[in-house]
Amino acid sequence: MAASGGEPHDAVLLLAFGGPVRPGDVRPFLDNVLRGKPVPRERYEEVVRHYEEVGGASPLNRLTFAQAGALRDLLAREGPALPVYVGMRHWEPFIAETLAAMAREGQRRAIGIVLAAHRSPASWEAYLRAVSEAQETLGVAAPAVDYAAPWSDHPLFLEALAARTLEALRAVPAERREGARLVFTAHSIPVEMSRQAGYAEGLSRTAGLVAELLGIGAWSLAYTSRSGNPRDPWLEPDIGDALRELRRGGARDVVVSPIGFVSDHVEVLYDLDIAARRTAGEIGLGFFRAGTAGDHPAFTRLLSTLVRDVIARA
Repeated sequence: MAASGGEPHDAVLLLAFGGPVRPGDVRPFLDNVLRGKPVPRERYEEVVRHYEEVGGASPLNRLTFAQAGALRDLLAREGPALPVYVGMRHWEPFIAETLAAMAREGQRRAIGIVLAAHRSPASWEAYLRAVSEAQETLGVAAPAVDYAAPWSDHPLFLEALAARTLEALRAVPAERREGARLVFTAHSIPVEMSRQAGYAEGLSRTAGLVAELLGIGAWSLAYTSRSGNPRDPWLEPDIGDALRELRRGGARDVVVSPIGFVSDHVEVLYDLDIAARRTAGEIGLGFFRAGTAGDHPAFTRLLSTLVRDVIARA
């Protein structure tokens, strides 16, 4: 929905995936995520078990609201002082609920930031579509939303990722640190979807820029969380296969940096911290996982910079 040129921005809207906050939410959440998608039932039940293994919930909602609070505080200190709202695609508060609340509170023109660094139809476009559908339902009362530009290669995002990756590198025993191999990870998507959006290329660019900041020449990119039709080609290699290949090549330690996720949730807490770590243990590979960017001060400053960029552009 377009806003009139003279209407000032009066809010920020952070858009995130959402996640179950208690064990009883897991199946309803997955039903929302997978509605209309050809995911085999055995894969559905497998993901339920993944949630059970990480405690029956996801920290994503809590972490996203913490990001919103940190951004609100930074904007209050440095300007512009704006309220920061959170809308989730697949769990409460749903995007439609948040937009309705914004309308009730008199917000007319928001700055929208999609909390997914790399564009694909399953991420950016899906968020924008959810906002548009909510605006159509609300009608003339709906706040307009002007979106921040893509930020996967923004210097502040790269700074946060490099800092988190360096922390993990420093956890490798000093006598083996120089030989540790660096693997960046992200959520796998269908190859054709990636081709349309330039998803894999964007990930490779981010990875290369982070490695450059760290002074590391050799790195690789692997994927997690495949969930679609097993007959369809998805981005590879899977992180487990990548770890086995590194071990065959003589690696003793690996640092895994999940650049495709801005906050911890099941794809990090299970797919990396449990499954990939288990694989590494079975093959005798030291495993060190970098944190996500989302609570790093540079990431908060990135969000505030994006807010100001949208205002300047308008």
